[in-house]
Formats: sequence, C-alpha cells, structure tokens
Amino acid sequence: MNKIYFFLFLFFLAVPLHAQTKENLIICNEGNWQQDNGQLSYYDASAGTMTNGWFRKVNGTKLGDTPNDIIQVNDTLIAIAVNWSNIIQYIHPDGTACGATENVPNNRRMCSDGRYLYITSYAHKCTIGGKEVTFTKGYVAKIDVNSHEVVDTCQVGWEPEGIRLYNGKLYVANSGGYAFAESHDYEKTISVIDAATMTLEKNIDTGCINLYSEMSQAGPYILVNSCGDYYETAPKTVILNCDNDQVTTFDFPCTYNSTDGSKFYTIGSAFSYDTGDYTWYINTIDPTTMTVTAGIFNDAITSKIKTLQSPYELYISPYTGNVYFTDAVGYTDAGELYGYTQSGEQLFKPLQVYMCPAHILALPPAESTGINKVTTTSNANDAMYNLTGQRVGNDYHGVVIRGGKKYVK
Repeated sequence: MNKIYFFLFLFFLAVPLHAQTKENLIICNEGNWQQDNGQLSYYDASAGTMTNGWFRKVNGTKLGDTPNDIIQVNDTLIAIAVNWSNIIQYIHPDGTACGATENVPNNRRMCSDGRYLYITSYAHKCTIGGKEVTFTKGYVAKIDVNSHEVVDTCQVGWEPEGIRLYNGKLYVANSGGYAFAESHDYEKTISVIDAATMTLEKNIDTGCINLYSEMSQAGPYILVNSCGDYYETAPKTVILNCDNDQVTTFDFPCTYNSTDGSKFYTIGSAFSYDTGDYTWYINTIDPTTMTVTAGIFNDAITSKIKTLQSPYELYISPYTGNVYFTDAVGYTDAGELYGYTQSGEQLFKPLQVYMCPAHILALPPAESTGINKVTTTSNANDAMYNLTGQRVGNDYHGVVIRGGKKYVK
C-alpha cells in the first residue's frame, strides 16, 4: 500500500503544468475616466465565486481613477498602475495594500525583473530623491520594489505605452497619442533602453504610427498594436524581433493580445471616425514563421468571442494555459469575464465583474500543481527565464523555466 501511495505521489508530481485548470484571478476594472471608480475583482477558483470591489473590501478605501495595468512583480508583490490618480499601488496577493509610488504622474504600462519595476509615463516630470526632473517627451521610470522609490529615469518618445524586458534591454512602444491635440506627430518608434544604466541606446522605426495598447512578448519577439489615426491611416499589427531589430507588419490590428510563450493571440478593433463603425479581427500569429491563422485555438473560443458586444481583454494564463477574455458590454455597465481551456472547455459560466474589465492577472499556483522547486544544487550555468521569456538570475523569485521545465524559485 505504501508503494502505491509513493507511485501516486510521483505521478502527480509529473502532471504537466497545463493539466491544472483551476486558478485564482484578479481582474483590474478601469471604471470610467475621471470618475474615481476603478476596482479590482477577485475570482476564487476553489469556491467558484467572484468578489467585486475587492480592493475596497480588503482595505476599506478606493483603488483610484482608471487603473490601466497590473503585473505580478514577485511572489509577494503585485503592482497596479492607477493612471489618473497618478500612483502605482502595491498589494500582496491576498489584496492587502502595502504601499504606493506617487511621483510618476500619468503612468501607463509596466514590466519587472523582480528587483525593479519599470513603468512608462506620458508626463514631463518625475521626482527622484526629492529633486524634480523634467522631460520634453515621455519617459520610463525605474522603481526599487523594496523601497518603492524611483531610482532612475530615461526619456523616450511622445506618450510611451507598452514596455517589455529582453536580455537586459527595455523595449518601449511610443504612441504620440496626444498628436491630435498637441503640436507633435504620431510616433513610429520603439525605444531601446539599457535597463542597468537607463540610457537610451536607439529608436527602431517600425513604419507604423500610434503604437498604442497592449504589448505581448514571446521569447525575442514583441508584438504591439498600431492604431493608425482612425481616419486615413489604417491600424496594423507590428512584430519586432529583438535579436536582429527586424520589423514585420500585418494589415490588421491587435488591440487586445496575449501569448502562450510561442504564438500570439489577437483580437483587433479597427475604428473609423468617418463611418463610426468597428471592424473586428481574431487571429493567431506564429512569429517564427510570421504566418497568420484565423481564429484563436478552436471554434468554441473563436465563436464565443464573436458574440461579445465590446471585447475588452484577452489573456492566456502563463500557469495553466487557460484562455480568458472580457466583454465591456456598454462601457458604463457591468462587464463580463469568460474562461476556457485551450481545448474549448468552458471553465465557468460568464461572471459579472465591474465596468471596463481591461486587465487580468492569474495568481501563481501552489507547488502541488506540478511546478517543481528549484534547489540550490542546480548548475549555475543552466540559464533560467521567467514566463515572459526574460533571462533571470538567482535572486529572482517566482516561476521560472530552465531546461524546458517550470520551477518555483
């Protein structure tokens, strides 16, 4: 009998990571701009329940106005960019607030190496050590995650949006999104910054304007949406190969996008002020071959997305591979969350969240889900990467990939 239990134990340790389908989620709801009603929703997979207004219930206070990004920095820290409140709010995975950074106004998108948080800003000023630094265009701030203090900055293009880290370099998509109201043009560049020194190395011309919205990364490939100008210049999808700076474009948008680490999955919205119409595109892109396939995973998922009134987010869990997407419905009503396995099995019935559910974060599973534990006897020369393809060191905490396997470190 003991032998049977032993072999069962070994079997469960060997279960592939994506065999686990239940996971807890945080949904970051933007609310309405300038209404100070951004909220977090929390999905408890074990209980199958959704808690709306979660941040307020846990902390007894508002989250703020228009949160527009949420990332897991390390095992104990989650960062939320609350744009119109001009703060970066930090919470523990249980929702407890644990500090904020308040000197990066008009903040936008984030990435992290576990030691530092990097965040883009549309603003033209930042405070470092009590001294105000000014910029002509937008900038990236580097924040120490232990002190929550800005330690360095780097100016990039006008109205920078998405940001990703690859091989020690930050890749920043510049939008020039205020071009319609200010005396500058839309941007076409992706800025490359040395993350250690926060110095601008170069600007890569993509040939496509207004690099706005979400930015996904699969190994050396970075995908970003080009919105166009909503009039004469049509939107496009841009993929940058960070290893050789090669840019590939496609004649459809990728407004909402995600990745499973090898392919990109996109829902694109093309809007025209001339006609007032939206045109939707649902595509899968293999960046190694630059081939496009219509739809996402299967007919069940693709067909459901096509029924949504206002698709507002697409997210592939890095832990289970589950596919989540949201519907903002009428933008002033409660939104809805959908969840499927990659095979098209529905994880739960549509769940009501709050207004404009724009960002989803899956929380790391416990070790019992099949992720191994990294030991200190491992080969130091065996490179480790986090779940977005960034190489990490021994001081990194979280889920890593080494030798083709996932580990908790």
